[in-house]
Amino acid sequence: MLTLLLSVALLIILIVVARFSAFIALIITALFAGLVQGMRPDALLKSVQDGLGNTLGGLVLVLAFGIILGSVLAETGAAQVISSRLLRLFGKKRAGLALTITGFTVGLAMFYNAGFVVLAPLVFSVAAVSGQSLVPLAIAMAAPLSVTHGFLPPHPGALAVANIFGADPGKTLLLGLVVAIPAVMIAGVYFPVFLKNIPAKPPEGLFQVRIIENDLLPGFWKSILIALAPVLLMAMATIATWYLPPDDPLLPRLRFPGDPGLAMLIAVLLALFFLGKNPLAGKGGRLPVSELLDKSGTALGAASSLLLIIAAGGAFKQVLIDSGIGEDLVALLKDVSVSPLLLGWGVATMLRIAVGSATVAGMTAAGIALPLVAGGQASPELMTLAIGAGSLMCSHVNDTGFWMFKEWFGLSLRDTFRSWTAMETIVGLAGLAGVMLLDLFMS
Repeated sequence: MLTLLLSVALLIILIVVARFSAFIALIITALFAGLVQGMRPDALLKSVQDGLGNTLGGLVLVLAFGIILGSVLAETGAAQVISSRLLRLFGKKRAGLALTITGFTVGLAMFYNAGFVVLAPLVFSVAAVSGQSLVPLAIAMAAPLSVTHGFLPPHPGALAVANIFGADPGKTLLLGLVVAIPAVMIAGVYFPVFLKNIPAKPPEGLFQVRIIENDLLPGFWKSILIALAPVLLMAMATIATWYLPPDDPLLPRLRFPGDPGLAMLIAVLLALFFLGKNPLAGKGGRLPVSELLDKSGTALGAASSLLLIIAAGGAFKQVLIDSGIGEDLVALLKDVSVSPLLLGWGVATMLRIAVGSATVAGMTAAGIALPLVAGGQASPELMTLAIGAGSLMCSHVNDTGFWMFKEWFGLSLRDTFRSWTAMETIVGLAGLAGVMLLDLFMS
């Protein structure tokens, strides 16, 4: 814990006082943490490299194609069409609620990172059309994505923890919805009211919102179907995995286009073909495909520093895992005598604070809590949800999601703690409260 606290203090000093770039500061902090923990230099360097590679390997296609898709949706007016329809349906005063509902719907089928990059351009467009502050709308979008990622199967972390306990995925999903909806309402609808004065300075050129004349705008259904194409493809793959046997030859064919990176690429191609100006889909005034690609290239350039910072955050996280800090916490907490559900949540919370990864925190906490579930001291479904809630708590500088939110919307460290970290903590506490209430009614 002392190593962790010193590392976080060093990172804040490097960024806030010394004015280092976040990428350099994160790499220096990762090296510091590893050396203080006694890692061999060669093992430390490998840990940093693995963290960089594993983080970008899982994210770079999703982020890159997501940025291109967002740029095309913004440049062609598709994002304007979707945001205008949402605001007409909910009213400008309820723009945040519209984004929360959209985020929850998307989050049921899509991984957090993919959902974030799909919906981020919509946040910019809704802010421009409604005149509301960017940060509250961003939190309204991010909160449901985080909740569905941490609580609900078939998301990988929640499903893996459910499998460890032998929990029924369908029952876990239904109970998870009972817990998730109040958590989303608190963190995504009520909490953003307190964030209106936080300034946002997103990277210049990332998303330029264009207000286009109505007669040149694409249709709503075309726009929404292209924007949600990754969601639909990933949902198809998830449903196929649930209902088809593992040896069914159709399964890999359905899972292939449902891979997050490939689903994003397919959506980009659909957007270029149906929204851009070309021989088969040409409406006067539309931008040609070549110009759309040039615009998206500018957006990718603006996001290059974001990719580096996210990768460096992954390196810091990997060093904390490989250095054994998580194992030390496990040894410290495994003999604590408290409510089983509270213990599972508490262990997941401590591991989340220590290593940053919600998945690592959830899986490790599940291993500790497994004897309690096997002995009948806790419901496997409720323990899955309790650990999911704990794995979302207190996201800070060792979490790649923290840096993604900070850099995408151009926030200071202080304001990222006030918005993102506070939102994640509210989600974790609301989730725990919901689980404990369900336990009272079910026991």
